[in-house]
Amino acid sequence: MTCRVAFLVAALLLAGCASMTPAAPKASAALAPTAGNATTGTVAFTPNGDRVRVLAKVSGLTPGAHGFHIHDKGDCSAPDGMSAGGHFNPTGKAHGNPAAGEHHGGDMPMLEADASGNATLDVTLDTVTLGAGANGIVGRAVIVHKDADDYTTQPTGNSGARVACGVIAAA
Repeated sequence: MTCRVAFLVAALLLAGCASMTPAAPKASAALAPTAGNATTGTVAFTPNGDRVRVLAKVSGLTPGAHGFHIHDKGDCSAPDGMSAGGHFNPTGKAHGNPAAGEHHGGDMPMLEADASGNATLDVTLDTVTLGAGANGIVGRAVIVHKDADDYTTQPTGNSGARVACGVIAAA
């Protein structure tokens, strides 16, 4: 009887181990306000097949639309956020609307703040990855802009000042 119990326990342990899959890489950015601003929030990045799901929760915005981009450098040290560099653009495309046509890898849909200054965005991007390589975003920065993105003006969308910045770090 003891051998049967031991065999059963061993079989259950092996079955449990076989069904375990390695955790998918994840990343996140804590948004901090730039000088003179009050915008804060979090941005979570999780794999979704060969794409990346972005879930942003931001507060302290003026009501309305705000440009929201991944920027080239993971540096938020400048008081105005300019140390984050320009938009992340590994393929050399023109700035544009990520929902239609050509655009930078770092172009994302705008944040839409409600009357209380809160915005949530849940989008899946097919232009970036969480892994290494040219399209990898870990170590880069996320910027929230003061104004709406017109998706036309090159290379920034005329989104105005940077009101929050956060470095994307592996979670």
